[in-house]
Amino acid sequence: MRNAVVTAASLVVIVLLAAVHLTQGTADTGVLDVLRALVGAGDEQTYAVLTGSRVPRLLTALLLGVALGVAGAGMQSVARNPLAAPDTLAVNAGAYLAVVTVSAFGLTLPTLPAGATAFVGALAAAAVVLGLSGAGSATPRLVLIGSAVTLALQSITILLLLTYEQETSGLFAWGSGSLSVANLDATAQMAPIVLAATIALVAMGRSLDVLALGDDNATVVGLKVRRTRVGAVLLTVALTAAAVTVAGPVGFVGLCAPVITRLLMSREGRHRVLLPLSGLLGVVLVLGADVLLRAAMGSAEALRVPTGVITTVVGAVVLVWLARRSRPGGTRRQPPAGRVGVAGSRRRLVVTGVAVVVLLVAAPVVGMLFGDRLVLLGDLANWVSGRTGTALTFVLDQRLPRVLAAMTAGAALAVSGCGIQSVSRNPLAEPGLLGITAGAGLGAISLITFVPLAGAWQIAGAAGAGALVAFVLVYGLAWRSGLDSDRLVIIGIGLWSGGMALITLMIVTSDPWNMAKALTWLSGSTYGRTLDQVVPGLIALAVLTPLLWSRHRELDLHGIDDDTPRILGMPLERSRVVILAACGVLAATAVAAIGVVAFVGLVAPHLARSLVGGRHARVIPVAAAIGAILVSAADTLGRTVIAPAQVPAGLVIALVGTPYFVLVLWRSRAVRT
Repeated sequence: MRNAVVTAASLVVIVLLAAVHLTQGTADTGVLDVLRALVGAGDEQTYAVLTGSRVPRLLTALLLGVALGVAGAGMQSVARNPLAAPDTLAVNAGAYLAVVTVSAFGLTLPTLPAGATAFVGALAAAAVVLGLSGAGSATPRLVLIGSAVTLALQSITILLLLTYEQETSGLFAWGSGSLSVANLDATAQMAPIVLAATIALVAMGRSLDVLALGDDNATVVGLKVRRTRVGAVLLTVALTAAAVTVAGPVGFVGLCAPVITRLLMSREGRHRVLLPLSGLLGVVLVLGADVLLRAAMGSAEALRVPTGVITTVVGAVVLVWLARRSRPGGTRRQPPAGRVGVAGSRRRLVVTGVAVVVLLVAAPVVGMLFGDRLVLLGDLANWVSGRTGTALTFVLDQRLPRVLAAMTAGAALAVSGCGIQSVSRNPLAEPGLLGITAGAGLGAISLITFVPLAGAWQIAGAAGAGALVAFVLVYGLAWRSGLDSDRLVIIGIGLWSGGMALITLMIVTSDPWNMAKALTWLSGSTYGRTLDQVVPGLIALAVLTPLLWSRHRELDLHGIDDDTPRILGMPLERSRVVILAACGVLAATAVAAIGVVAFVGLVAPHLARSLVGGRHARVIPVAAAIGAILVSAADTLGRTVIAPAQVPAGLVIALVGTPYFVLVLWRSRAVRT
């Protein structure tokens, strides 16, 4: 009875939203015109508007909602994880990358071949994530791996968008999922695929019910577990690929719809009710988001805003809520990198120190020499002494702020990562995955958007405020009878997703044609940096790094547990607040300098611990040097490999850091109790 009521209510809401949806548009066609058209008394202009724009948009919304809602429910069942979805398993990112890759090479495919391309990309991403996680996990680990793979795929996608800007024109906004690109032919061709996949998945309902009992129990009752899982994955990926083909990757509908459905429905009927009802709730979410967007902004302004931005913000809230409800994933001991001993102790420390210092000196020199124009070492020496010509002086004057910005931001992110990993006792924590860099980016872009003439100090202040708000939210929401490390990271990912969606929203509404501005901030670039923009970061680094180093014993104690510091008389909460505030300011100044860069705060501390052991007195300076070297090298490489075009340093770091992140996840499985 309850399921029937929920189904009927969902259908009523869909009809009402569809009616409102048809009346919204840029043409001067109102409610009465639409009503007359529906009863066959409309004029030619009304029919042209409905058939040319509004009906295709409505049908696309219906298709998206069903496809993503059913796909999300199927993925959660296969993975036995309520956090699983096309977004969190990197399926959307894989499909998007495949479509952009085809466009980048100048190929324009018909709808069905384009859908097949998206299917291949989505399936490959799903296979990687499920393979690394052991075909699913009831813990948040599945989402951590999915988020890492998503970052890597997004980095490659942005690289293609930048490199082939003309060929991929218009795909940036489409990458957030937009109904404005609705095409009736594409919807009509994808509809049979969505219908067939949905029916096939519902037909597997009983098998999915049994699969939910666990692999061993399912095998005992005669279910072919592997065949069932593979079949369900293929069907859910086909649904996701069809949705991406017609409107781009609409975010988090596949996560929210099944979660809401499970809250509303009774346990009777299980998957044969859950799957179609999730499809209906998916339609409610997509239609509701588009109707709300157009009502709030007006139809003309809303054309610039992808519908997926709104669903992503809603989905981020749901992801945070799910993370707060999840049970702790077990006690995490110190990660392997933190327990690495220092063989040969003093001799190895000396060798490591010398090597790091040499690389730290070499990194800026190489950065000044290489780029779109090769500069000789003698020319660099002449520039230092003021004896170069006008052209060479201009080149080196432009490179100096970029090199300094890269090294400053890298060192700041690395030191910030050291503190965050210690306090959270999580080897996966870093400013990006805890939402700090997204908060800082949102603060900085807000100021740049509304106060275009803002100076470097004002931008750094706005970034700091955004970072502080983001981390207060993450830390506060993650606290639930203690601080669970996995919950902290999942909530951070939720705020990161929501923050990046809001950044996209702000950019496409304020400066929709400036894709370079969006990609600069979203991928981390030193392009156009000036010395004034580097100063706040240098000051923060000079003040806060010694502060954190002076608390190295506290950082060591934080990495053990909460009880040991208290027994030794350390004011735990006060120490934690000071350390995290310093880490937030460092991350914020890094974002203000070069934009949003992920993984530096993860990779640099781990590499430092592997070289000098786990004591923070040694880790902090070595990590700072490694961070500076990494970002400087990435910036130099990005300015050189495809010169005169450039690859943002953040993309190079993400491509290198993602495999390392997955490796840390893989290795840390062995140290969980």
